[in-house]
Amino acid sequence: MMNTLARMMATVAMLSALATQAQQTAPDALVKSTVNEVLAVIKQTKDAKALVDLAEKKVLAQFDFKEMTRLATGRAWSQASAAQQQALERGFRTLLVRTYTTALSQSSGETKVEVKPVALKAGDTATMVRTVVTEPGRKPFAIDYRMWVTPAGWRVYDVTVENLSLVTNYRSSFASEIGRSGIDGLIKVIEDKNRKSSTG
Repeated sequence: MMNTLARMMATVAMLSALATQAQQTAPDALVKSTVNEVLAVIKQTKDAKALVDLAEKKVLAQFDFKEMTRLATGRAWSQASAAQQQALERGFRTLLVRTYTTALSQSSGETKVEVKPVALKAGDTATMVRTVVTEPGRKPFAIDYRMWVTPAGWRVYDVTVENLSLVTNYRSSFASEIGRSGIDGLIKVIEDKNRKSSTG
């Protein structure tokens, strides 16, 4: 019991250190360190709970979910109430956690990620960190992270896989649902999808 408690406290300390580091770390270095931690965990386990925990604490902590949700919702975001915005952000975050976890569980222990260096100019507040993912038996593919500076440091606000933007992809389906059943309808669809995913 004491060993477990000690490990938990050590983990909290490491996460706090990572959060502090994120405020000072260059965007490409932040992506690289996070990716390395992810790959290390993938080599050790395929346990769904462990992967969800990894996604929550190690990866998605680097995402600006409010901005991602605002961009994905489009013009309807400004028409939503504060409560609706919070529900959308909460639902979208859960949706992305489950999507990311599924992707992690399908990754191989042989996965390698090359993070391209970013050349930042003085005063830059936004950039793209480009990466190339290689796995045995698969053609290398690109995953790029659009990042900007927030009060908490550099955060990801969009991800593109082989030039397909996550935000743009969801924006299309979100707009269709809002057109059919309004913002509350979209919230319900996201919540239903998350519920099915958690029980499936």
